[in-house]
Amino acid sequence: MLQRWSYPCLLALAVTLCYQNALHCDLVFDDVRAVHGNRDLRPDTPVSSLLSNDFWGTPMEKDHSHKSYRPLCVLTFRWNYFFHQLSPMGYHIVNVILHGLVCFLYFRSVTGVVGRAELLSALFFTSAFLAYTRSVRSRTTTDWRWMFVSMVCVTASLLSKEQGITIVGVCVTYELFVVQKVSLRRSELQYLLRSLVSGKVPPPGWLTESAPRLTALTVTGLSLLLARVRVMGARLPVFNRFDNPAAAAGWPTRQLTHSYLTAVNSGLLLAPDPLCCDWTMGTVPLVSSIGDRRNFSPLAVAAALCLLLQRAVGDYDRHSSVILTGLSLLVIPFVPASNLLFPVGFVVAERVLYIPSMGFCLLVAAGFHKMTRYRRYSTLLRACICLLLVCHGLKTYRRNQDWRDELSLFTAGLRVNRNNAKLYNNVGHVLENRSQLQEALAFFQQAARVQPDDIGAYINIGRAFNSLKMYPEAEHAYLKARSLLPRRRPGAGAHQSRVPPHHLTVLFSLANLVSRDPARLEEADTFYREAISMRADYTQAYINRGDVLVRLNRTREAQRTYETALFYDNDNPDIYYNLGIVYLEQGRLAQALAHLDRALELAPDHQQALLNSATIIQESGAARLRPTARLRLRRLLQLSPAVVGAERVHFNLGMLAMDERDLPAAETHFRKLIKYQPDHIKGLILLGDIYVSGTKDLDAAERCYEHILRLDPDHVQGLHNLCVVYVERAELARAEQCLLRAVHLAPHEEYIQRHLRIVREQRRTADAQEALPCPGAGAAPSGRAAGS
Repeated sequence: MLQRWSYPCLLALAVTLCYQNALHCDLVFDDVRAVHGNRDLRPDTPVSSLLSNDFWGTPMEKDHSHKSYRPLCVLTFRWNYFFHQLSPMGYHIVNVILHGLVCFLYFRSVTGVVGRAELLSALFFTSAFLAYTRSVRSRTTTDWRWMFVSMVCVTASLLSKEQGITIVGVCVTYELFVVQKVSLRRSELQYLLRSLVSGKVPPPGWLTESAPRLTALTVTGLSLLLARVRVMGARLPVFNRFDNPAAAAGWPTRQLTHSYLTAVNSGLLLAPDPLCCDWTMGTVPLVSSIGDRRNFSPLAVAAALCLLLQRAVGDYDRHSSVILTGLSLLVIPFVPASNLLFPVGFVVAERVLYIPSMGFCLLVAAGFHKMTRYRRYSTLLRACICLLLVCHGLKTYRRNQDWRDELSLFTAGLRVNRNNAKLYNNVGHVLENRSQLQEALAFFQQAARVQPDDIGAYINIGRAFNSLKMYPEAEHAYLKARSLLPRRRPGAGAHQSRVPPHHLTVLFSLANLVSRDPARLEEADTFYREAISMRADYTQAYINRGDVLVRLNRTREAQRTYETALFYDNDNPDIYYNLGIVYLEQGRLAQALAHLDRALELAPDHQQALLNSATIIQESGAARLRPTARLRLRRLLQLSPAVVGAERVHFNLGMLAMDERDLPAAETHFRKLIKYQPDHIKGLILLGDIYVSGTKDLDAAERCYEHILRLDPDHVQGLHNLCVVYVERAELARAEQCLLRAVHLAPHEEYIQRHLRIVREQRRTADAQEALPCPGAGAAPSGRAAGS
């Protein structure tokens, strides 16, 4: 017979094998936002930011924060990022290990990386419960060391996911009904009430014994809740009606639908098929009538729970403790996510059943154990339970394949649910990212047909048309989305509706579309002001509006706009960068450089700030700052600068080298510049200048200037510098003809006239002396000084 400790090890091994094919899955769905787009994972972000930001990296005090406070979970993501950046396998390995640990401690959140919040919370949840059971092995005494460990684990569970606080309720239930075996008989309840109200009757013995432990649990739970509310800013998160349609419905639809969802979740525990990555929007039709047959489902669930509770507390026996523990683990952790107490940001989420499934499995095990007392059917029952485990294991293995990438995940969701517009939109996003624009457009249009009031679907349609260069159709789609935005109430001074930021992108998209036409810039500005009227704290509206105002040459107004944006988001590097550009336009170089430096403090690899700050340093002529400019430009080359272009970086490095009279370095950078951009005339001029004045490679200089004239036959500076090459070679006749053509192209350029006179004088002197021509007659190529 296997040793007792071997069973949990085998269980952990079994569940690990079920998820081994999940290790090769990509980062999908919410993983992208939680990992790819979360700045809190990056080493340049202070670790302290985890204590003030939500799970997605948004400051908790922001109105559009999700209010999901899970710093411990984000810290583990940060450790993953430190070792292997965005490689998905490491994130999945940690999730599978955590799932194995949870199963080891106690007996779907693994494949999705964001499910680590449930895994960590469950791990500390279970640890807190086990530590509490060890602290109360005696009814009358408490092992406060284990009690302290339990409270620490409660805190860690809450910091992993909000659901973790419910372990306090589970421990209270365990204390009352398992340790103290409190009865719910009417006579005992009346006695307890009299002792509490009158004070004349002594309290029951169990109350005296459990009071210290219940006090510790209550104080810990309330303290953690108050701290959580304070971090959240005492405000609930804002969800739109598409995330949870029932929450936006009136009475009795809201109450009936949320009650029905308890039955839906119960069904997922009993028979986890079909499964879907997203249950929002039209996945679960609203229950709007009391006569709807679906109303019997929550009644049946409630009746089953009541029967189990009555069985457990009616007459205590050896099964009562198991049933009560199972019920508390099943019900209490589920209640905060049930929509019954307050609305949450989803209709159904399979991941929130992770901890409640512990209680469900415990109840199943208790029932199986009791049924095996019937020896006649024990073999059949064991065969059935083994078959059930094998089927669920194979189902899990197969389900992992759906999570291998976003396209397989969302198409799997559409096989289950054809009424969820979000899934159509998500498939469209994946195809759009693969440049399959026509196919993406078809999915976006289907989303709009399934959910005609889906603002996001019309935004996606407009963006797809815009990418296909079908601009009138794009504008029509954006205007349709705009018409679905909530309207300002008559007489309201400011927009009172709380519009989700991603819906306001329709106004940005419209503004970007119409601003293609310089004559419609004022119209674009109108759209940005409309966005600001809807959400005064939405900084992206200020940023985009400032860009338009700069194009309209209204730099003072742009400056005020960016400063307002800083009021709402003073850690945004793009705002500091844009302010720096405004100051640069105004000729205030010191202020411009200060703001660009601040942008680089917040985002050290901000490519545009690196380039423009280096350019300002060069233009300022401050020799002591040149090393800083050089470091920033070299950092840009390390980043493979797709945003600003490598040719611009090499041009600035070449100019910096010329300022320091380092001609070999300047030549190297200008040659690389020409390699990236062969038609860069200014670079060709400067490279030719180096060949003439520095290396004396006249043939190379001639090729540079001839290349310029092939690009622009009337380029005066390039032609004049070619004339200088002829002079340096003492080809005075060619030089004179060249300069005559230059004079014809630019009759008012005095330096060309002067050089022509010098060449003619040299020719007369040479003819008179009948001597060999002398190389160089004082003419210099017009590179940086003359005519540039």
